[in-house]
Amino acid sequence: MCKVMKRYSIITLGCKVNQHESEVIAQHLKASGWSCSNKNENADLFLINTCTVTQSASMQSRQAVRRAIRTNPKARIIVTGCYAQIEPDEIKKIKGVHDIIGNDCKYKIPEIIASFDGEDRLCPESLSQDIYDEFEFKEIPADFFGNRTRPFLKIQDGCNAFCTYCIIPYARGRSRSMPVETVLKNIRQLNKAGYREVVISGIHLGCYGLDLLPKTSLSELIRDVSGLKIIDRVRLSSIEPVELTEDIIKLVAESDNICRHFHIPLQSGDNLILNRMHRGYTRSFFSELIVNINKLIPDAAIGLDILPGFPGETDEAFENTYSLVKDLPVSYLHVFPFSPRKGTQAYSYTDKVHTKVIRARCRKMRELGMDKKKEFYERFNGKTVEVLVESKRDRASNLLKGLTSNYIPVKISGNDDLKNRIVKILIKETKGSSPVYGVICN
Repeated sequence: MCKVMKRYSIITLGCKVNQHESEVIAQHLKASGWSCSNKNENADLFLINTCTVTQSASMQSRQAVRRAIRTNPKARIIVTGCYAQIEPDEIKKIKGVHDIIGNDCKYKIPEIIASFDGEDRLCPESLSQDIYDEFEFKEIPADFFGNRTRPFLKIQDGCNAFCTYCIIPYARGRSRSMPVETVLKNIRQLNKAGYREVVISGIHLGCYGLDLLPKTSLSELIRDVSGLKIIDRVRLSSIEPVELTEDIIKLVAESDNICRHFHIPLQSGDNLILNRMHRGYTRSFFSELIVNINKLIPDAAIGLDILPGFPGETDEAFENTYSLVKDLPVSYLHVFPFSPRKGTQAYSYTDKVHTKVIRARCRKMRELGMDKKKEFYERFNGKTVEVLVESKRDRASNLLKGLTSNYIPVKISGNDDLKNRIVKILIKETKGSSPVYGVICN
């Protein structure tokens, strides 16, 4: 281990998969004698785990790199993640970057850091290759996942869908799955380390297991995890509509340890736009899916991703999306403006929507999302729920905070011994779309 560098800092942009990978890299650094730098001290090593899902994410990634160089002028700067995979030449233009490591080589980062000889390089070294040469799921071994109460566990990487607007398949490669026994081993390990909930994550989670031999599925994995009772709670991250099968929904309905929470990318509620996006479903299919979830699990949280402003989205097409979402029993919305990504099919579409129109549509959809969240929270006023109390208090109020199985954030008064425990709470007050307030049940 190099004696020169002792303090590290990691900035993570983007998805849960990126967050999982950053946390595991941090674990390896700590195990090798590093300490996480405080805000007021310079780091000796600065890693930026980038995102490129939108133009804004790419810009924020570049800004994060420049800020790290400016505030830590003597640090070794390593840039990794999706932006590093897609645009290494753009990163090379930033003076002060030492290494550019693509997603395909991200698992090598602890080894690369350990072998560093302490001498700065004069120009960035790009460590990457064609991501589509990767056929095997690769992970950085992990024993624990930092201070997060609900750690993410990446069980799948890559995407084979190639939606016309999405750059991620080019940044992450083909779908690759963690072997079932390794998934179960990791969850048991998390339980042994004292975690009460794990968030199972992936780039295209619904494709889990299709590449394994023998082939399996996400529903089979959920059945195993639920039946074995190897951890108190398991939460599923985003699942595509066509892959959220009735089997999965029924498994969640019947389970007492799979969280009653679904996050589903809708993107558009207009059939013509959905077809142009290559989404593979219709608005009626999506409507039936949501209604079925609500019928089988009335208390489930259902979150949607919405992508206003896709090329060709007329006022009528947007209203089709708005009216569909308004009429469905959903709980919250994540709204992202369409962003043309070079290398995708939609990048060349000429019938673009004006930026001002996209902003207005996003604003209208976000307002609907706030109303949906408020309505969902208010349904539970006066009801008893189980909350996993987080390890950190709310900064503004100093109250304990936690999350229900169905994704309701709750604030409560209590002692620190409640942290990382699942406790019964009576919801006493809701304030719009803000976290609700509760009291501990005696």
